[in-house]
Amino acid sequence: MFSVDELVVYPAQGVGKVERIETQEIGGVATELIIVRILSNNVTLMVPVRNARNVGLRGVYTPEQADEIRAYLQDRSDFTGYSGQNWNRRYREYSEKLKSSNLRDVAYVLKELILIGKDKELSFGERRLLEQAMGLISLELSFALGQEQTEVKRSIEALFADILHAKADEDELEGD
Repeated sequence: MFSVDELVVYPAQGVGKVERIETQEIGGVATELIIVRILSNNVTLMVPVRNARNVGLRGVYTPEQADEIRAYLQDRSDFTGYSGQNWNRRYREYSEKLKSSNLRDVAYVLKELILIGKDKELSFGERRLLEQAMGLISLELSFALGQEQTEVKRSIEALFADILHAKADEDELEGD
């Protein structure tokens, strides 16, 4: 069970704070609700206590779990790449992973899109998914590690510096 003022993660929404736990009558049935305010956009969610785990509500990762995510981002052995796969299929797969309560699934999307961007220009939709994945990961890791989100973003980008710098150099050459 979660407690008031606890930081929690709601899939696809990000880190939130439990504001209160209250009972409301819904459809004639008394329902205990966890009221969560999402920190990135101030959206308030009402999550039935009995369904909290089913919808993926969980505590913020520990520093050890955050380190595991960083190590996973560095490991490129599971990179499947573009391989001509239908964009609609990839988009659906990535969108589902972004809704996962497992931050490793979100990290998979981030890693895939950064690595795909090495070989081809990302579409608007791909860039949007990349930004969403980066936002979800960097915000949670910032709380897990006690660092500013911008600092965490920079450290994640540093993990891919070889790719990001190579792409920037390539783009610069094409502009000449």
